[in-house]
Amino acid sequence: MGSTKDVLKRHLESFGAQDLDGILADYVPGAVLFTPEGPLRGVDAIKAFFQALLAEFGKPGAIFSLKHQSVEGDYGYILWTAETADNVYELGTDTFVVRDGRIVVQSFAGNITPKRWKHAFVPGLGPTSD
Repeated sequence: MGSTKDVLKRHLESFGAQDLDGILADYVPGAVLFTPEGPLRGVDAIKAFFQALLAEFGKPGAIFSLKHQSVEGDYGYILWTAETADNVYELGTDTFVVRDGRIVVQSFAGNITPKRWKHAFVPGLGPTSD
């Protein structure tokens, strides 16, 4: 069992390593991930979200920059920016609730600008067009 800070560190390291199994191991089976398109319930739904995100961030030239991290007991918060071949993440935030060393609830929000307006893919939002 790890502290909330340990869980966030491991989670970010797994994301940076493109380790889907490591990312998913951080969640309890019934975890909920709140996204702008609605909640994703359970590890299978969360898996699809991260598969899309890892595919995008796995393209050459992707940059992720952690700007701020706060932890208070079972609660964690990160603020970040990123740029991929497809999108500019002008601002991203994630809030986590961690119990017994695993994520039970997470929220994600971001200001995401597609680089190509026609048929750009925004993780969690799907294809977009003008």
